[in-house]
Amino acid sequence: MSSAIPASVTRLIDEFSRLPGIGPKTAARLTYYLLRASDENALALAEALRDLKSTTRYCSTCYNITEQDPCPICSDAKRDRGLICVVEEPLDVVAFERTENYRGLYHVLHGAINPIEGMGPDQLRIKELVTRVSQGAIREVIMATNVGLEGDATAMYIHRQLHSLVRLTRLARGLPVGADLEYADSVTLSGALDGRRDMQE
Repeated sequence: MSSAIPASVTRLIDEFSRLPGIGPKTAARLTYYLLRASDENALALAEALRDLKSTTRYCSTCYNITEQDPCPICSDAKRDRGLICVVEEPLDVVAFERTENYRGLYHVLHGAINPIEGMGPDQLRIKELVTRVSQGAIREVIMATNVGLEGDATAMYIHRQLHSLVRLTRLARGLPVGADLEYADSVTLSGALDGRRDMQE
């Protein structure tokens, strides 16, 4: 960067640029916003970042992010302990919890198999999932990996590891509420057709 820009400003722009979805222009805007912000606001952000790194950890059971171990979901006695929903990321847990419809446990893989990016099964929490299921208390594992090449490859790999131990199900693929069929892509439409079920009154 230009020598007209102080090194501390350049450093923060560079650090923001490392974040996913943040390009150099957005990084510069964020940096200059913080320069104009009050000391209180800027220091609150710094403190929040410090607390994030010092107080959060992974749950030793499900590998979701938490401040206590085991996490509140794993320690909730009202949860169905025979049901595990396998997701790729902690944000997927948040999405399921928002529905208020799922009352089982989770297992967070922290990614999906993607050889191009150097992400193989050993980089994910698959061994830990196999260990959990092998202990015998689980009756069903719901594969809720993302729809796509990586998510499907991950689901198939886990299926090969667990199919002899437990019932495995995959989330149905289908159309979002309010969608018109004419705008649906062929993969989504095929998934909706394959995931059809009996109508009930």
